[in-house]
Formats: sequence, structure tokens, C-alpha cells
Amino acid sequence: MKPRIETDQLGEKALPADCPWGIHTARALDNFPIPGKTVSPRLITAYFAVKKACALANKELGYLAPEKADSIITAVDEFQVSSFKLPLSALQGGAGTSTNMMVNELIGLTAGAHPIEEVNLHQSTNDTYPTALKVAAIRGVRDLSEDLAKLQGVFQTLEKTWATLPVLGKTELVDAVPLPLGAQFASFAEAFAHDRWRTFKCEERLRTVNLGGTAIGTGLTAPRSYIFLVIEKLREETGLGLSRAENMIEATANADCFVEVSGILNAAAVNFIKVGDDLRRLAMLGEIRLPAVQAGSSIMPGKVNPVILESIIQIGIKVKANNTIISDCVARGSLQICEFMPLLADALLESIDLLVTASRMLAKHAEEIDADQGKCLERLYASPEIITAFVPMLGYDRCAELFKQFEQLSNGTIREFLEKELGKQTVEKVLSPQNLMSLGHK
Repeated sequence: MKPRIETDQLGEKALPADCPWGIHTARALDNFPIPGKTVSPRLITAYFAVKKACALANKELGYLAPEKADSIITAVDEFQVSSFKLPLSALQGGAGTSTNMMVNELIGLTAGAHPIEEVNLHQSTNDTYPTALKVAAIRGVRDLSEDLAKLQGVFQTLEKTWATLPVLGKTELVDAVPLPLGAQFASFAEAFAHDRWRTFKCEERLRTVNLGGTAIGTGLTAPRSYIFLVIEKLREETGLGLSRAENMIEATANADCFVEVSGILNAAAVNFIKVGDDLRRLAMLGEIRLPAVQAGSSIMPGKVNPVILESIIQIGIKVKANNTIISDCVARGSLQICEFMPLLADALLESIDLLVTASRMLAKHAEEIDADQGKCLERLYASPEIITAFVPMLGYDRCAELFKQFEQLSNGTIREFLEKELGKQTVEKVLSPQNLMSLGHK
């Protein structure tokens, strides 16, 4: 097929006749041949929703002919349900202009509409891109909150399962006083409950958008009626509780809300790392058994490694790194714009997707964790630290004296020693699970 020739302010460019985009996207593909990640599907889907809202507002106000607006809306709907792959690099220059133009051209060629004069009517990259990112992020944190709630539920089930199984607590990676194994898993559940609530609430930081502010938030080139109506249309299209920023110049210039949201994701990443490491330690001690999911070594037969937990820890490390990237991108914004919005968007949406995946992986893995009751009790009753349970009855100094006497022995467990010194019935009562795990002593 004969190539088609398109023109922009830089000149002409030949494109394949069936190319689904236009000259602006073609130049961006040439300019940013960066290997690796392309623009997030979450962002593209949200961008189509923004374009639909703009078309609906322009149609209602008479700035777009009804048939033209309908063709744009139809094209958007088709793209939103398709699995169309978009090859544009996430690390593009221009504050996201290439992404905006790619969406404009995809819709325009499909709808028979001019990508700038009609699809992009009364819009700028600087108001549509941040708005699309906020829509994508809200949808993402909702997904994450739901998956964190499910993960919390898995650990709460394990909390109940092992509510009466005593184990040694550990401080400074050294045996400490007893607690229920279920209480250990309750602490995991509570950590993820914090993350679920924080993630759920952080949607509030994203609901204020600058759509209608055009280039720098003043709304230049956009009619006042459109500026007020387009937010209503976007709210209807997305079903999200969005509102127009009172100060759209500020909302265009500053992207600190994304740093705040990233901080909440960073807190979740920290908990995933902590819980992943704790589960690995409990498995190493033999108190729990992790499900075997794959062979652990190419040279050591029978070896099985905690690969799921290692993967989750690495996800946490990556999200923490993304938090630094997001903070730096926002800090480097200048005057009326955040030029590094593409990298910011890529890092933020990647963190959300990574944490959603980590939640699902850990929930599936944790459901199959088992406890070795024999090993737990063996380690408990062999630890000299259980003498702490006798402090209310004997006092600190007497317990310390008994501890020193036990250290001088060459064999036997601390429990056997205490039974000889204090009597078997007394030791059984003090070291009973009910006494060890009660809140305070009677």
C-alpha cells in the first residue's frame, strides 16, 4: 500500500498507509527508542476515559457537532474494551505530550476526527495527563486495598488456627519470652490491616484534578462553561468522586499528592519485606513449614528454598526505590509544570501493580503454611528464657540464681531442671499455654 504523508510544524513524514497513529506518535517512537517498559495500560485506559469526558462536554455545549462527538465516543469505547498494545516508551520527554498525542491520534484516525482540533479540543497535556494518572491511581489503590484485605484475612485465619500453640518470641534475633504462634500471625495480619486502611484512605489525596486548566491552570483557550462541565462528565464516566481543584494553577504546578500516595505504598512495601523476612526466619527455625513450590538447587538434590518470600521481598525493595524516583520527579518540577510526569506515572503505577501482585502471591502462599507443633514445643521447653515466666512467683533475683545454676549443668533442659528444683506440678502450671499466653499474670 502506498504510504500516507502527514505534516506537522517540523515538516512532512511518510507513514504506512495502515498505521494506527499519526505523525506526532511516529516522531515520538523515533525520538524515544528506549528499551524496556512502555506506557502503563492503566494510564492509557484512564486517558481514554478523560478523552470521552471531554468529548461529552464539548458535545453538550455545542463545541463539537453531535455526529463528530459520537464518533469520538464510539472510538474511545472500542479502545477501552480492546487489548491494543501501545509501543510508546514510558520514559518520554515532554511531560507526557507524546502519550496525549498518541491517544489523540488513535482516537482521531478511528473516528475520522482531527486529533488536535477535535479530539484534543479545549485540552492540554498538562491537564489531561495528571488527571488520567489520578484516575488510574485511584482505580489501582482500590484494587490494592481489596487484595490487602484478602491477605489480612488469610493471616487472621492462621492466627485462630494456632491461637493456643506456644512458641518462643525473639528479640535481637535471640530467644525471648513465649507467645502464641497465632499471635505472631496476628501481628502480620494487623500490619496488612494498616496498609489496607491507609491505601483505602489515600484515594482522597487523588480526587482533586486540574482538568479544564489547560496549559498552566488558567484555563486559557477553554470556555468557562466547559471547565465546569467537563469535571461532571468525568465523574459520571469513571464513577469516581472527582472534583475540580480550587486553585488549578497550583494543581498543575505541584504533584506532591503523588509523593504522599507513594509514601503509603512505601509503607506497605516495608511491611511486605518485614513479614517476608520473618516468615523465612520462622521456617529456618523449623517452627513453620513453607509450601514447596519448586526445586531449590541445580546441584543440591532435595533442596527447597523460600522463593515466593524472596520474590515478595524484592518487590518491596523495588517499590521503595520507586518511592525515591517519584519524590525526585516531583521535586524537579519547575514553576508551572512537572516535566518528569512520565517517569513519575510509570513508577507510581508500577508500584501499585507490584503490590497487588505481592498481595495475591503471599495470600496464596500463606494459605498453605503449616506449623510444626513438636518443634515449637521442643524449642520452647529447651530455652532458658522460659524462666522469665517464674519471675512473678519467685522474683527476679531468685530466677537469675536458678538460671546460673542451670548454666553450670552439662545436660538436660531448663524445664527438667526446674521440675527438680520447684516440682513438676508447679512447673506444669506456670508453663501451661494458658498461663504463658494470658494478658498479665494472676
